[in-house]
Amino acid sequence: MAFDALVIEQDEDGKTHAAVRQLELSDLPEGEVTVAVEHSTVNYKDGLCMGPKGGGLVRKWPHVPGIDFAGTVEDSSDPRYKPGDKVVLTGWRVGEVHWGGYSQKARVKADWLVPLPSGLTTRQAMAVGTAGFTSMLAVMALEDHGLKPGNGPVLVTGAAGGVGSVAVAILANLGYEVAGVTGRPESADYLKSLGATQVVAREELAETVKRPLETETWAGCVDAVGGAMLARVLGQMKYGGSVAAVGLAGGAGLPATVIPFLLRGVNLLGIDSVMQPYENRLRAWERIAKDLPMDKLEAMVKPATLADLPGLGADILKGQVQGRVVVDL
Repeated sequence: MAFDALVIEQDEDGKTHAAVRQLELSDLPEGEVTVAVEHSTVNYKDGLCMGPKGGGLVRKWPHVPGIDFAGTVEDSSDPRYKPGDKVVLTGWRVGEVHWGGYSQKARVKADWLVPLPSGLTTRQAMAVGTAGFTSMLAVMALEDHGLKPGNGPVLVTGAAGGVGSVAVAILANLGYEVAGVTGRPESADYLKSLGATQVVAREELAETVKRPLETETWAGCVDAVGGAMLARVLGQMKYGGSVAAVGLAGGAGLPATVIPFLLRGVNLLGIDSVMQPYENRLRAWERIAKDLPMDKLEAMVKPATLADLPGLGADILKGQVQGRVVVDL
């Protein structure tokens, strides 16, 4: 039975082209579970995969991108899943080295899936996606290192993006005072609608570090920017505070000093969502279903179709996608 998928092909000159094509089940890669994909989303990595030369992430052509998907199991040789089960997939380099979710059918390893949490629809799960899953992992890591409501304001950089938007909504719902950093003044009302009590202009934190330590301001931080901004934030953390590093939109370098770690006991926590162990994935998804207000999630959503994806991929690389895109397969 034929189905639609967004397929990227590479020509002899190395240029890539993405188009919606029809595929057959026999075209799908090997795996224990075949899923009828209902929804997917758009992440920064998806933009890279759809960009020139697959952003250096794609290894074989033709390729079906889409690092996230949610849907219904159609066929399974693994006893953990049976036809009719609702499942979610994020990470495991699906959509990069393995065909992904920009397709009405997907076939993957059973180990890569998790059951859809009770109370979530597949659409809501993809409004969350890797971005929201990463946000929840970051909040969990901050809490595991002592962050509690009342400790002081929590900073979220890149707050209007996918990771940042969900982080703001979760933290505000949990009772934290949230400050959102954005370079787009028009995003202020959006961030306040998610629960931010303070909006910080990107320019205030964009300067390189002038002093290793500044006034103790933030009890915690979810940082999606990296680079000079992360270095600056480290010097503004309260004693014993933690920064969960989830992205590098501002660059992979870290022009910082060790002084905040030595004199204030600041923690820099690396957050990886791709290879997270199964038990921690379950824990994060259960927390998402409980702690992310669905009305706030819905306010972030922009609908899309397969045909919209190449344009959206280019937009997200330019930082022009606010909130969460949900692709209806």
